[in-house]
Amino acid sequence: MTAQIINGQEIAAKKRVEIAKKVEDLKSQGVTPGLAVILVGNNHASQTYVKSKEKACNELGMYTLLIKMEEEITERELLVKIEELNADPKIHGILVQLPLPKQIDERKVIEAISPLKDVDGFHPINIGRMMTGQNAFLPCTPYGIMVLLEETGISIPGKHVVVVGRSNIVGKPVGQLFLNQHATVTYCHSRTKDLEFHTKQADILISAVGIPNFINAEHVKDGAVVIDVGMNRNEAGKLCGDVSFEEVSEKAGYITPVPKGVGPMTITMLMYNTLKSAAESFARI
Repeated sequence: MTAQIINGQEIAAKKRVEIAKKVEDLKSQGVTPGLAVILVGNNHASQTYVKSKEKACNELGMYTLLIKMEEEITERELLVKIEELNADPKIHGILVQLPLPKQIDERKVIEAISPLKDVDGFHPINIGRMMTGQNAFLPCTPYGIMVLLEETGISIPGKHVVVVGRSNIVGKPVGQLFLNQHATVTYCHSRTKDLEFHTKQADILISAVGIPNFINAEHVKDGAVVIDVGMNRNEAGKLCGDVSFEEVSEKAGYITPVPKGVGPMTITMLMYNTLKSAAESFARI
């Protein structure tokens, strides 16, 4: 068996065409979706991510505001800036690029963003709404995974989903999204005993642990759907995921590559959330 590749780059491109059309429709009614991105410090990876988000906004016809702040800023200075953006009618989405310097409490920053502009989907109110199946901004990477499966025609109800990883950004929320779609969900993590026993039961296996080639063929049952959220560098410095792609692709039914798998969907769903926020804010006028 050779797995069918789930090409996230192609699916993301398709979704962006749909988003761009809806942006134009909204702009014709006098509303331009606006995203503010706050970058604190000079972390190289963060700068790269922010540039990608800025580029996506420009390509889709959205308004983008990049705010750069020094590494030494105080927590209060950052919170004041967020308050200003919460009150700015031109801004529909606020994103504070993580990680933040040690003097700043990430939890306080996330909770300071208005839930109506929380396009990252990290605010406790949006998480609570997601948990209870209400309208919410969904975390972008988990949301992107669900869209990948939907666009590929993979049915979820009744499936056994095993999530390896329990982060607040990917592991926990993606399991909840599957649960919301009537899957049976098992969470595995660093203290799970006999990991292979659990992963081999998965109809859909999600790996989000950040360890190169952590999942191999012995972890996967024949025909499973394998979603690799990892974005790592191997010993040779080459980009790779959590999954040993070559060997697992000979056993799985579907698999996402790294790169061009889950990654392109994350920024795409951020753009979608910003559009959604602008549309909902227009409806409230």
